[in-house]
Amino acid sequence: MTSKNLLVELFVEELPPKALKKLGEAFSSVLADSLKAQGLAGADAVVTHFASPRRLAVHVTAVAAQAANKAVSQKLMPVAVGLDASGNATPALLKKLQALGADASAVAGLKRAPDGKAEALFYDSNVKGATLAEGLQKALLEAIAKLPIPKVMTYQLESGCELPGWSSVSFVRPAHSLIALHGSDVVPVQALGLNSGNSTQGHRFEAAVSPVVIKDADAYAATLTKDGSVIASFAERRAEIVRQLAAAAAKVGGGCKPIDDDALLDEVTALVERPNVLICEFEKEFLEVPQECLILTMKANQKYFPLLDAANKLTNKFLVVSNISPEDTSFVIGGNERVVRPRLADAKFFFDQDRKKTLASRVEGLGKVVYHNKLGTQGERVQRVRAIAQGISHQLRDLALLAQADTAAQLAKTDLVTDMVGEFPELQGIMGGYYALNDGLPEAVAHAIEDHYKPRFAGDALPRNDVGVVVALADKLETLVGMFGIGNLPTGDKDPFALRRHALGIIRMLVEKDLPLELNELVGMAFSKFDMATQLGFDDEIAPTKTTMVKGDVIAFDGAAGAALSDFIYDRLAGSLREQGYSAQEVDAVLALRPQRLGDVPKRLAAVRAFAELPEAPALAAANKRVGNILKKAEAEAQAEVLVNTNPGLLKEAPEKALHAALESVGREATFEFNDGNYAKSLQLLAALKAPVDAFFDGVMVNAEDPALKANRLSLLKSLYKTMNRVADLSKLAT
Repeated sequence: MTSKNLLVELFVEELPPKALKKLGEAFSSVLADSLKAQGLAGADAVVTHFASPRRLAVHVTAVAAQAANKAVSQKLMPVAVGLDASGNATPALLKKLQALGADASAVAGLKRAPDGKAEALFYDSNVKGATLAEGLQKALLEAIAKLPIPKVMTYQLESGCELPGWSSVSFVRPAHSLIALHGSDVVPVQALGLNSGNSTQGHRFEAAVSPVVIKDADAYAATLTKDGSVIASFAERRAEIVRQLAAAAAKVGGGCKPIDDDALLDEVTALVERPNVLICEFEKEFLEVPQECLILTMKANQKYFPLLDAANKLTNKFLVVSNISPEDTSFVIGGNERVVRPRLADAKFFFDQDRKKTLASRVEGLGKVVYHNKLGTQGERVQRVRAIAQGISHQLRDLALLAQADTAAQLAKTDLVTDMVGEFPELQGIMGGYYALNDGLPEAVAHAIEDHYKPRFAGDALPRNDVGVVVALADKLETLVGMFGIGNLPTGDKDPFALRRHALGIIRMLVEKDLPLELNELVGMAFSKFDMATQLGFDDEIAPTKTTMVKGDVIAFDGAAGAALSDFIYDRLAGSLREQGYSAQEVDAVLALRPQRLGDVPKRLAAVRAFAELPEAPALAAANKRVGNILKKAEAEAQAEVLVNTNPGLLKEAPEKALHAALESVGREATFEFNDGNYAKSLQLLAALKAPVDAFFDGVMVNAEDPALKANRLSLLKSLYKTMNRVADLSKLAT
């Protein structure tokens, strides 16, 4: 069967730049997968995708002109339905065969095979493979239908261009031409009111010819570059921009480098067909404005690449990725410099105006900003964050920390009512830090205000000082408690209030800072600060249940909400640990005990991993699981009250005496090491219990007829179980 390389291109008007990369990948992968599924392309076919502002294309190697025929066995019906008592075909069977293009002569060749409890008839046939025109038509329509397009537009086809049945089309952007080449042959397919051909358009302004004729599938990229002045490959165009940015920065000198921003780089790659990087500059007086403001306005509004010096400080130079390459670039450079100047002037104006009022004077304004219709205003929220921050400071027993944390918590949200953050919401927290320093507040407070949103994303830095950690914990706890209290929980892949990120932020701070805070106590305290129902079911010291009015609604913060939040945090912790490379067994073993000090979790995991490498570990884990099952059964039989202390006088058999003696010795040492935080050593000491545990189960009947003996042996096992499971639930390691 003839095999050639295939090229498909859909030429359209400018595609959404932020979506282009995904559109190109989806178009190529779906089309190629469909060809492979139909047998027109092999599993090892090389798929190359192209995506530029005005085209989506894919190149697939070794595509057959027609797929090979394949044998198909099709179930028809149960034998009892298809054949009568004499073995002749029933009308139902004949009708089914007729629908498949066969007649009564095929009855003799039908196969019988078991199908569940009954026997069924199967019809074997040889299905002709699809032609490339048929298969590509199906693949093309499927690829278009499955493009990740959030919104489509409907447009009319040009007069005289529409195909039968096509007068208007719904697609992400108007489509103008379609290429489908198998080698040099045009494959006759249709899509979006277009017939396939072998020509496309190049660069809007710099193409050498129009239209650009593609003579062969393999000549696509080279022809577009030569005749169309277009780099069709997204990856190659991106790499060329990176190269030119680096070269331009080196030309500026002084160790300058363009800002590192992959999202911006992808977006700019999607805006140009043939990049040309130019060096521009703005007045140095604008550098008096915090560089985050200037960088953001240049990136977000103009898609420029600011230049940083060797110390990562913003310079007054920036790089523009132009889509044209004129001989005289002064007009392009001058135009971009004129465009950016008003943007920077606005940023300077906002900064100057904001500094005329202190952050403290803005606190009252937060009472007019709605946070959530059930949770009140930002002003009310700030009071809760302050209360939680005070509670954390008390739990840390640091009164000096308390005063600064309270000040930072009170002012942390005030930049929300500044002009700068109103224009650039991404700068919240950052601007608060600058304005705090402008107000003469301590650096620790200013940094805490800036850092209290951290970590904002995976891999982000934690707050740089203890004040920031306390306020960040309080802020995230307030959000989690509030949303769990009103039942506003994440579902599936939807998490509008970023509760998963908040939980992971709390986990990272508790673990990486190794804070001496217990999770249930922390969550319980946070719930109590809402002055709402706070009966969480954790500890008796938590405040009694009560309710309060919030904007006219009665919100019940009950034990279910508290337990759900605790579970949520442990679930996020488990997922994070597995992503870090710990096995599911290791994670389950440690978290089964719900350790309250999350800073201990890494040490416990390391101890479990070291224990699992001991030769005695498998037997001890299996014995631990067996002991746990025995104790559960005993509790179910209402004998839990006798499982208190082992009475040495009731130890009759030598193995139980030996186990008791080993527990007395090993237990003391293991407990000492555990209390000293030496979890690995505590677990390693358990290796000495293997022999006495094995001997106990080999030579002692736990369920003795004498109730006193049985209760004492259960008590001995309970002591064993407690000793073995201080660091982790070792039964989770049993295979």
